[in-house]
Amino acid sequence: MRFFAALRLLLIALAALASMPALAEDGYDLWLRYAPVEAPWAARYRSAATGIVQEGDSPTLGAARAELVRGLGGLTGRAVERVDRVRNGAIVIGTPASSPLIAGLNLPLTDLGNEGFLIRAVRIGGRRATVIAANSDVGVLYGAFRLLRLIQTRQPIAEIDLADRPKAEFRMLNHWDNLDRSIERGYAGLSLWDWQTLPRFRDPRYTDYARANASLGINGTVLNNVNSNADILTPPYLEKVRALADVFRPYGIRVYLSARFSAPMEIGGLPTADPLDPRVRAWWRAKADEIYRYVPDFGGFLVKANSEGQPGPQDYRRTHADGANMLAEAVAPHGGIVVWRAFVYSNENPEDRARQAYSEFVPLDGRFRDNVIVQVKNGPIDFQPREPFSPLFGAMPGTPLGMEFQITKEYLGFNTHLAYLGTMWEEVLDADTHVRGPGSTVARVIDGQLHNYRHTLVAGVANIGNSRSWSGSQFDQANWYAFGRFAWDPEASARDIAEEWTRMTWGNDPALVQPIVEMMMGSREAVVDYMNPLGLNHLFATGHHYGPGPWVDDLLRADWNPVYFHRADAVGIGFDRTRTGSNAVAQYAPAVAAVFGDRQRVPERFLLWFHHVGWDERVGSGRTLWDELVVRYTQGVETVRGMARTWDRLAPGIDPQRHAEVRDFLAIQTDEATWWRDASIAYFQSIARRPLPAGYAAPAHSLDYYRAIRTPYAPGH
Repeated sequence: MRFFAALRLLLIALAALASMPALAEDGYDLWLRYAPVEAPWAARYRSAATGIVQEGDSPTLGAARAELVRGLGGLTGRAVERVDRVRNGAIVIGTPASSPLIAGLNLPLTDLGNEGFLIRAVRIGGRRATVIAANSDVGVLYGAFRLLRLIQTRQPIAEIDLADRPKAEFRMLNHWDNLDRSIERGYAGLSLWDWQTLPRFRDPRYTDYARANASLGINGTVLNNVNSNADILTPPYLEKVRALADVFRPYGIRVYLSARFSAPMEIGGLPTADPLDPRVRAWWRAKADEIYRYVPDFGGFLVKANSEGQPGPQDYRRTHADGANMLAEAVAPHGGIVVWRAFVYSNENPEDRARQAYSEFVPLDGRFRDNVIVQVKNGPIDFQPREPFSPLFGAMPGTPLGMEFQITKEYLGFNTHLAYLGTMWEEVLDADTHVRGPGSTVARVIDGQLHNYRHTLVAGVANIGNSRSWSGSQFDQANWYAFGRFAWDPEASARDIAEEWTRMTWGNDPALVQPIVEMMMGSREAVVDYMNPLGLNHLFATGHHYGPGPWVDDLLRADWNPVYFHRADAVGIGFDRTRTGSNAVAQYAPAVAAVFGDRQRVPERFLLWFHHVGWDERVGSGRTLWDELVVRYTQGVETVRGMARTWDRLAPGIDPQRHAEVRDFLAIQTDEATWWRDASIAYFQSIARRPLPAGYAAPAHSLDYYRAIRTPYAPGH
């Protein structure tokens, strides 16, 4: 009787467990969830993954094998282990140097470079096998992740024959992390780097961070803020940097450091940081030698100089080239590079802020050492929700220019607003500079095709912290993913990337994939509409950039004030950058300048960026400019509300924890989009003195109410 009673209790317990929802996910696994494949795909993939043949050993080949074991095991539901010989369905990994099997296949690897790979279905000894081959171990690792991605997105692999290589040489995350673990413009918790416990304790998250980056082909990481602290260059911290470099190395990731230009004075005891002073040059050479003793494959320095109060060569009446070349000389014997940021502007310079970087850097074209890359933000101002491409792209054929994107959404709603940035980056990369005729796209500038650059770079300001979801929200993971995919191929498709990420993150059910991709593809445009429509920009509250502040006019620097950028008056609104204004259009190629400078031809998305337009002038819709602004602000809010309704309908197909988080964040976004709409309309109506178009609701509160809002503790400031 006791046996049957116990059995009955066990059956009741099992039934209760079966009726419970699946364990919730928290986003930690990112796009590497490796959720089980459904029929009929499962049987196909199992037959194509019966074991892994690895000849030769290295930490990187070991990482490739470990990822295949982990991924294939999760996807197929069957253990896939290393085997000694080829069997039907085996996966063979390696290079011609490490694997006699691969060497004997005479595969076409020559054109794949050091990081490319080939995945091919072959027969070895009469047995079916899939080969992942490359010229280097890291290429094999990238190929392993690609094979897993194909399975995650339900692509056929039985007859696979795929070869790929990155188009950009350096694909780099820039962490704006401080030594106290705060993150400037960070919305995902504290810094991932726990400097206090390094180098003794190496958090397992460091390895998972490296895995995630390697899955995208990201091959570099700058550990510290561009507003740098010289202490990072001292021996106690170099010990910690070495520990991180050791974790990242098997995954093909080199570490870089932001260098403070005044470090020779702050930690070196010198009276100057003049880049032409022999003592300063000698100090940097010795410091570089010291760093390479700690980290033999150290990548080099990232530098922010003479921008927003940071020290730099202009403090000594030297040029950016003088400063960059001094540091480049120090790291050159070790194979290092210097990445010199072109984000410069000065309140003392009366020139339009959109013109200043071009004015400072174009005269220096061809004067930088061959291991210097100038890193240029995608637009000429500062990571705004929409900007035209920077006129520097195409204007410096003798100097490698790298792209700097911002993955963390400083100006696009932080982590709580759903804004897929793939569409923003595609818009910029596809933009035609016309510097060598039609087809001279920004993508072809930065991948070296247009000017045959000796080095190429795509960098992104990271959105990663120690939150369990890494980026502070589920959908902000998509921007990390999209950055890696665009860094690998600047001519990639934002929609294809969104679909890939959706399938890997939320599942392959078409009832989920299609609506989620549509949400993503329209999300950034919604943010533009409710924040900065028709080419407006930089209308954010002071300092933290949280919430609207188009009325701000009391900051010390003219170009920190939103009124500087929108220039609204009784006549109209917008910054005249044509020949009658600042003439910023002249910095573009003539074919581009002719379009941007023409009120009738300029794309409406850049209308108020380049033109001061009357409130009653008609735009493409036939409405007056004033009415169109109200419509766009309202349209942005309505798009967010539509995304929230879509997400609610998807609840049955998504795990409860992640669904609830996104639902709540969309509610926050709806509230804040409404705040942006109402505050902006209230302010601009006070200047335009025009009624709202029929059918459009007035702001919920007075302008004084919105001006009185204070949020001093917004994150990331």
